[in-house]
Amino acid sequence: MPAGAPLPIPPTADEIVRRLRAAGCVFAEDEAALLLEAARSGAELEAMVARRVEGFPLEHILGWAEFAGLRIRVADRVFVPRRRTEFLAQVTVSLTRDANTGPHHPTPVVLDLCCGSGAIAAVVEASIPQAVVYAADLDPAATQCARQNLSHPDRVFTGDLFAALPPRLAGTVDVIVANTPYVPTDALELMPPEARLHEARFALDGGTDGLDLQRRIATEATRWLAPGGHLLVEVNEAQAHVASGIFETGGLHARTLADDEYEVTVVIGTAPFTNDLFRTSMDF
Repeated sequence: MPAGAPLPIPPTADEIVRRLRAAGCVFAEDEAALLLEAARSGAELEAMVARRVEGFPLEHILGWAEFAGLRIRVADRVFVPRRRTEFLAQVTVSLTRDANTGPHHPTPVVLDLCCGSGAIAAVVEASIPQAVVYAADLDPAATQCARQNLSHPDRVFTGDLFAALPPRLAGTVDVIVANTPYVPTDALELMPPEARLHEARFALDGGTDGLDLQRRIATEATRWLAPGGHLLVEVNEAQAHVASGIFETGGLHARTLADDEYEVTVVIGTAPFTNDLFRTSMDF
């Protein structure tokens, strides 16, 4: 811009709403308010509005997503926590409160596997401060966000499912929550462009029937769960029966919880109270 030239006039709230609505944003007024609050200058506001009009997720533009009353830090390409997953977080908190702790295991231990930005782990920390919360994900960009969202960055690990974890955790985890991708590969093209184009594919693609990662996790879960511990995943209603069978095959007693408000089903697998499934770090 030439010296002395007037600064561009930032868009007004009404103009932002109009542009967002024309781009197909259903909640244009709410989004405009958030963009106006976040922008530190007129130029930044214009850039943020332009990105949104181009189809970038609002959460990636703002740098955070609202989840269960918390602001969760997210970055470009990182999976944005969905509102429906708040139900999975609620069930995780409930089971953590009821964890079978004792003198040799005085505080509940929780693992947020496939943690993404660590949203569920953050809800557990906020709800149960005494819980010892770990998180792991394959995506380094996601775990970088999780370390910003959680109280103990040293408890966040990057790697392929359980391979990311220190062996000392084996047999000690009361609750494993795994919000795995569960969209069948053939259905990915039907997803909204915001997700399909701007989130990492491996955070969305669940394989042929959407349950590939759940099979891998269920196969190894009893090695990491404490006796009576729980494994939780989120699925759609049509997948619940198959997912329950996967858990049973993995040695877990399966049950389901459905929520009409969130239109989602949670499958819970519970490990038996038997000594042969309780492993300690001495096994490694």
